Amino acid sequence: MTDDARARPLTLAVHGLPSPEAALRSADRRTRLGRLKMLLVLLACASPVIASYFTYHVLRPQARTNHGELIAPMRELPAAAALPLQDLQGRAVDPRTLKDQWLLVVVADGDCDAACERLLYAQRQLRESLGREKERLDRVWFITGEAPPRAALLPALEGAQVLRVPREALGRWLRPAEGQPLSAHLYVVDPMGQWMMRFPAEFEPAKAKRDLDRLLRAASSWDREGRDPAIVGDGAAR
Repeated sequence: MTDDARARPLTLAVHGLPSPEAALRSADRRTRLGRLKMLLVLLACASPVIASYFTYHVLRPQARTNHGELIAPMRELPAAAALPLQDLQGRAVDPRTLKDQWLLVVVADGDCDAACERLLYAQRQLRESLGREKERLDRVWFITGEAPPRAALLPALEGAQVLRVPREALGRWLRPAEGQPLSAHLYVVDPMGQWMMRFPAEFEPAKAKRDLDRLLRAASSWDREGRDPAIVGDGAAR
């Protein structure tokens, strides 16, 4: 070190610190960017669902010639408190276990008259007609009376979900067409648990199949076969 360097007084340089206002503006900017990123992520997750319904309901020229009646607005699957379900052994079943699959629903008393039998048969045939896509759709029979299913019906119910539910509770979710009983229709519920279609009381099977084909095709980008095992494993209400 030279003599000049030793003689020069030692100084400390203090760099300028940002003002509190600048720090707040920077924090606000980071918060806004974080929220924007979150919205973009949510939009990316929801876009396949939005696109499939938009395609089915708006873009497709056939959407206005569907055989089934579209339900607008769609009606969300109620919670267990509002829709108390039981299996045939009397065990409580959480409605959430019905999600993640398309549902084709029959509503009838356990004694099941001739009209009920025709609907159960049509329900089974429609599912089978879907070919390899049939695993994305489940058959459900909601029994609204106290009588158990007749023994003669049990072979035809193999693979179907049979659940007992109070008629009044079910009627707050599913609704028949004006002048029809709740048991007059086949009802379609999407994998998110939303009732979104009702077939006419005197529906045509070929046209009903066409509607189901369109729905499954429109939802193919986001729908998957099978249910969430975590929900199914915790299906009994506690």
